[in-house]
Amino acid sequence: MLDQNGFDFWADGYDKAVGLSDADNAYPFAGYKDVLGTVYRIVMAKPKAMVLDVGFGTGTLTAKLYETGCTIYGQDFSARMMELASEKMPEAHLYQGDFAQGLVDPLLRQTYDFIVATYAMHHLPDEQKNRFLRVLQGLLKPGGQILIGDVAFETREQLEQCRRDAGNEWDEDEFYFVADELRKVFPTLTFTKISCCAGILSLNRTETFC
Repeated sequence: MLDQNGFDFWADGYDKAVGLSDADNAYPFAGYKDVLGTVYRIVMAKPKAMVLDVGFGTGTLTAKLYETGCTIYGQDFSARMMELASEKMPEAHLYQGDFAQGLVDPLLRQTYDFIVATYAMHHLPDEQKNRFLRVLQGLLKPGGQILIGDVAFETREQLEQCRRDAGNEWDEDEFYFVADELRKVFPTLTFTKISCCAGILSLNRTETFC
């Protein structure tokens, strides 16, 4: 797993590296553009939404939302990625911090129409994901929605098939989403498959905690 320096080092070439994997329809970023495009279209259904991006990276998604008038909040681990994103979104409310340790205080004082996380939360082990998702749900406005676009699967069997197909490319340090396992904690979670290894998970504010 990359540390902060690793993410800083990768920041300038991130979008290009992701694009190459997506174009090849290869793990781990097959479907990347479709994932971001789908999240974008969902958010755009609410004009001028308040959006929190968890692990915003270089701002590939949120910069587009920012350009349309959304109010953008975000937190990312990498100082370099934050610098690049800030250039695209000078009036966004961006904070540096490791979300594995939780959100920074200013972000906890707001509520949001949408909380998005794209290719970020797979760094958290499953139990930690569950705890973090509960915190995020408490920050949603009425009718709000959490949208997670990531390496994700409907079942554990599908994940294992992808692991076999990926061979040595598989990253053993990541904790990918399995929708039917998450539903044991979040029963109304929905999952939309985008590619062989990617999809979008959605949770709303009215989810019952288990």
